[in-house]
Amino acid sequence: MPKLQGFEFWSRTLGGARHVVAPMVDQSELAWRLLSRRHGAQLCYTPMLHAQVFVRDANYREENLYCEVCPEDRPLIVQFCANDPEVFVRAALLAQDYCDAIDLNLGCPQMIAKRGHYGAFLQEEWDLLERMILLAHEKLAVPITCKIRVFPDIDKTVRYAQMLEKAGCQLLTVHGRTKEQKGPLPGPASWDHIRAVRKAVSIPVFANGNIQCLGDVERCLQDTGAQGVMSAEGNLHNPALFEGRSPAVWELAEEYLELVRQHPCPLSYVRAHLFKLWHHTCTSSSERSWPRRRPWRTPLQSAGHLGCGARQEDMAKLEGEKPADGLPLFHWVCQPYVRSGPREGSREPSGVCSKRALEEEEEAGGRPELLSKKQQKKKLRNPHKTFDPSLKPKYATCDQCGNPKGNRCVFNLCRGCCKKSAFKALADCPGHRLLFKTKLEKSLTWKGDRPKLQEPPPPGPEESGSCPEVVGSGVA
Repeated sequence: MPKLQGFEFWSRTLGGARHVVAPMVDQSELAWRLLSRRHGAQLCYTPMLHAQVFVRDANYREENLYCEVCPEDRPLIVQFCANDPEVFVRAALLAQDYCDAIDLNLGCPQMIAKRGHYGAFLQEEWDLLERMILLAHEKLAVPITCKIRVFPDIDKTVRYAQMLEKAGCQLLTVHGRTKEQKGPLPGPASWDHIRAVRKAVSIPVFANGNIQCLGDVERCLQDTGAQGVMSAEGNLHNPALFEGRSPAVWELAEEYLELVRQHPCPLSYVRAHLFKLWHHTCTSSSERSWPRRRPWRTPLQSAGHLGCGARQEDMAKLEGEKPADGLPLFHWVCQPYVRSGPREGSREPSGVCSKRALEEEEEAGGRPELLSKKQQKKKLRNPHKTFDPSLKPKYATCDQCGNPKGNRCVFNLCRGCCKKSAFKALADCPGHRLLFKTKLEKSLTWKGDRPKLQEPPPPGPEESGSCPEVVGSGVA
């Protein structure tokens, strides 16, 4: 079939989706996507997958995509992070048969993205991005899409979006925050940037940011002119957001746990989802002791029932009263989470450094006044320890995967790649203590020196059980 592009791809393949669940690391797994689809979501993304790991690790592919094939989970877009055109395309080719489009993550602002040099930290490398999108557009049988963050300057954001469209991007998701707006300093997303991008490009645009309820979805569509709205944190705290409902938390928790039983996923994913669903209850002043019941640490089958019984008792007691703690609804009802700022949410005394940005940690070097508390503790245990990145040892990388290679490896590879190469070539690598050739030679020598077993003699007359004739005996 010919590859659809632009608005034709959005309207026919994606069904004109307007309510979209964002790609979320360890959070938008199959069970959660199915729950969201049951409650109004029309399009979902997989969690962000690392392209290089996806190419080299069959187990990673099986666990994160291949084993999650479900007819109900369509339309679906698979998102990758990458910084190499060839690796990105190889990963996309392995995934394209299991999805409706491939998305390139250009919006992740986290520290791990800076270390790995992907996500929003590629937004200044336009030549590289243009080559990645162009090559993927030429090689893939499905459309290529992008998710980006904005620049402070609207005009630069518009030129950025137009460059991606010209390279071959068929759908653009715009998160209306800069890469510096993260963690406790998110700030409001700029719908002005999204509206400017939508007017400047001729491909569908999804808006992302400031979505906490269905009313926000309608306002965003009207103000920005976008074709759809993507939600991440709002969806995690209320999967029924796109239905315009705020159901009791335990209803969605039980429904999610039932989906987890049908489509298993790591326990850490389940625990994180339950914590977000019960977040307002766990932090409510009237329920300070309730978290000690540990609903997410009890067996999964009883977690929802535990919360259900506790909340039904409270509903009977608080009938006619107003919600506490400044919440718009009672804490056992699914509702938006408003992230507090650094001063408002910090419980530490002034002058004490809490969680820091990666840039600040790198600039700290060895100066004790700029070290985090964790680094200061390490410094006390080992006064000679340094945190200056320039003094850290530099490791040679594996020729195949980029991991640190063995210093004495005969193939100049890491242990994982060396093991595969040595096995295929029936060779030895003393540096990694892999002795395939030696073991084979020993096995052949042992088989050659092993004495052959003698064949047993034929059975005698007594053993055969017959009575032979006696020749010349004169007995009749």
